[in-house]
Amino acid sequence: MKAVLLKNTGNINELEKNLVLDVLPVPVIQDEDVLIRIKYAALNHRDLWITKGLYAGIKLPIVLGSDCCGFIEETGKNIAGFKKGDEVIVNPSLDWGESENFQGGKYRILGLPDNGTMAEFISINKSKVYKKPPHLSMSEASALPLAGLTAFRAVFIKGRLLKGEKVLITGAGGGVSAIALLLCIKAGAKVYVTSGSEEKINKARYLGATAGVNYKDEKWDEALKNISGGVDLIIDGTGGDCIAKCLNIINPGGRIVNYGATLGAVKSFDVRKLFWKQISFLGTTMGSDQDFSEMLRFVEDNKIIPAVDRVFEAVKSHEAFIRMNSAEQFGKILIKF
Repeated sequence: MKAVLLKNTGNINELEKNLVLDVLPVPVIQDEDVLIRIKYAALNHRDLWITKGLYAGIKLPIVLGSDCCGFIEETGKNIAGFKKGDEVIVNPSLDWGESENFQGGKYRILGLPDNGTMAEFISINKSKVYKKPPHLSMSEASALPLAGLTAFRAVFIKGRLLKGEKVLITGAGGGVSAIALLLCIKAGAKVYVTSGSEEKINKARYLGATAGVNYKDEKWDEALKNISGGVDLIIDGTGGDCIAKCLNIINPGGRIVNYGATLGAVKSFDVRKLFWKQISFLGTTMGSDQDFSEMLRFVEDNKIIPAVDRVFEAVKSHEAFIRMNSAEQFGKILIKF
């Protein structure tokens, strides 16, 4: 089979020689597994960080990718409920553990250390395989799993969003933030966004956001507070200096949920605002199997369609990563097999 194989990590300018389309054996399935012929895989920032060597536990060579949509090619002898040709997606959250509150010690994400979805085939346990939501195309469905799971847990499980609340989603345009926007709107929230691109803010407004501000403005937090009057919930994947401004925007009794740190460590955190405003500051990573099932049900019931930015052929996969590195995308970047 053809697979996008990461052979070395390093500078993004070296990606064309580090990330190559290679030939690997088709995975062998066990009795409880299904073999999926992948049609589309989707990128996540996790994949980009791995190519740069900025992720823990990197092993090489590795087939990256956590998201996919494809067809059932073959089933193990203990499989019921699936047949050849079924259109399916995969839950990339592996070995979550016993507690719904946090992942266990054996937890991992598909695509490292296990070979991932940027290949023509993948073999995976049936418990991680779900029928494609019928209202989604295969490309749209491939954009859903990791971002949808992360966003759903952040918004509803940790964030406890209520109808009519005001929500800020930082960094509009990323995979998680784009789906979080749709989830919040369908739940009856009033959504605000930040972005460094006016074009992305306009796209977010087209999808239903009330307003947005450009975070390149040093006083963007004051501008957003003036527009919104303060928000009840913040969904943040940036960390860094953004967190200090989130403390200014959040209403008393509000919740800040963080799922990532693209801006790095938090350098300034005024803890007095945390306790005086009675703020809940919460962290979240991916989600459990139960979260994934509930996310899929919500998406199907509300006919949510994930935003797809651009599709690249597998042979041009390095160009897909370069686009993600440039932060030009709105929604998910896909690789087609």
